[in-house]
Amino acid sequence: MQPDQASFLLHDVFLPSLKNEHRVTKSIISAIPLDQGDYRPATVSRGALDLAWHIVATEMRFVDAVRVGEFDLSPRPLPDSIRNSAELVTWYSDNFPLHLEQLTKLSNEQLIQVVDFRGMFQLPAVMYLNFVLSHTIHHRGQLSTYLRPMGAKVPSIYGESYDAAEARKAKSQGA
Repeated sequence: MQPDQASFLLHDVFLPSLKNEHRVTKSIISAIPLDQGDYRPATVSRGALDLAWHIVATEMRFVDAVRVGEFDLSPRPLPDSIRNSAELVTWYSDNFPLHLEQLTKLSNEQLIQVVDFRGMFQLPAVMYLNFVLSHTIHHRGQLSTYLRPMGAKVPSIYGESYDAAEARKAKSQGA
C-alpha cells in the first residue's frame, strides 16, 4: 500500500463510514430499555448492555491500535459508572469523537505501518478500520434483534424501520 492510498482510505472511506456507523450504533444502543440491560435471548448470549459495551470498546481498541501501531489486548471491562444504555451512549458520545480526531493526525507512514493482530493478520494499520466497521455492523445486527423481544422499538438503520414507519404514519394521522 502506498502512503497516498492509505490517506485516501482514511479520509475518504473509513472516517465517513465510522461517523455514519457511530450514529446508527448510538441509535440502537439508545433503544435498549434502561431496565433491560441484562436481557439475553439465550443463556449463551451476551446481555444487551454487555454486547453494546463489546461493540464500543472494540471500536476504541481498534482505533487505538491504528494510532499506536499495536494492539493492547488487555481486558476492558464495562466501567462501574455505566449502569444502563443511556450512560453507555453518553460514554460513547464523549469518547468516539476524540478517537476519530486522533486518527486525523496520523501520518501516511503511520497508516501504512504493518500491525500484527494476534498472529493471525499482519496488515497496514489503516486496514484495521475496515475490520472494526465489519465487527460493529455484525454485533449491532445482533443487538438490534434483541430490541423487539425486550419490548423496544427498532430504529432506522440503513433505511426506515418498521417501527419508524409506524411512528411516522401515526404522526401524520394525528396532524
